[in-house]
Amino acid sequence: MNLLSATVLGIVQGLTEFLPVSSTAHLLILAKWLRFSDPGGVFTVTIQFGSILAVMWLYRAKILGIVLDLPSDPAARRFAVMLIVAFLPAVFAGFFLEHFIKTILYASTLVIAVSFIAGGIVMLLVERFRPVPTVRMADETPLPRALAIGAAQTVAMVPGVSRSGATIVGGLLAGLDRPAAAEFSFFLAMPTMAAAFAKDLWDVRHQLSSERGAEIAVGFVMAFLASLLVVKPFLRFVGRSGFAPFAWYRIAAGIGLLVALAFGLG
Repeated sequence: MNLLSATVLGIVQGLTEFLPVSSTAHLLILAKWLRFSDPGGVFTVTIQFGSILAVMWLYRAKILGIVLDLPSDPAARRFAVMLIVAFLPAVFAGFFLEHFIKTILYASTLVIAVSFIAGGIVMLLVERFRPVPTVRMADETPLPRALAIGAAQTVAMVPGVSRSGATIVGGLLAGLDRPAAAEFSFFLAMPTMAAAFAKDLWDVRHQLSSERGAEIAVGFVMAFLASLLVVKPFLRFVGRSGFAPFAWYRIAAGIGLLVALAFGLG
């Protein structure tokens, strides 16, 4: 049963990590419903690393090219600076707010439900009233706009908001077109999620054991494969259909959670 739960959770993590629907909220709720115990968050921390590796694998040629060109190519250095600038707000927010958010907000299904609904409404409004796009390529994002997108990402520390959703909304408001906003979100996920993984892994280092090795391995592989499959189709989908379908999903899911809470099922 635990291996089946680990499989389901790994797939859900991989499918939702880069979609604007909040993978953290889905994992918190689903683990509760499956009665899946995750002492210290070891399982969650590890399978999220599977998603990190998936997006890094998909963009491996670009990453390698930038790393190799850093000494000689101004464009490569500018790309690296752009990501650092966008990443910094998450560092400061995490330092001051992580303990409160993880110990208080993560335990509240009501917070998740409200965040789902509010985030969906914001996405619909931004889709409707966003400025005319002036940036068509993610790596051409001006530094002040990159900083603004990074600031938007910090809101995603609240469970249910969605890291990718916050950065995509920030990108749209900063004048990026839909595919560029989504791709910027993927690029920013790499340092953000890698840093979060390293920090969380250090925090739970004393709770790592071989006893749960099979569960962790299954969840990790499923998260990697699911993320690998979802990223490119997601970019094509938003280019055609926008983000409104995800916004309506969030609103429906939030309402469903509120109904569940009303009947004592949360």
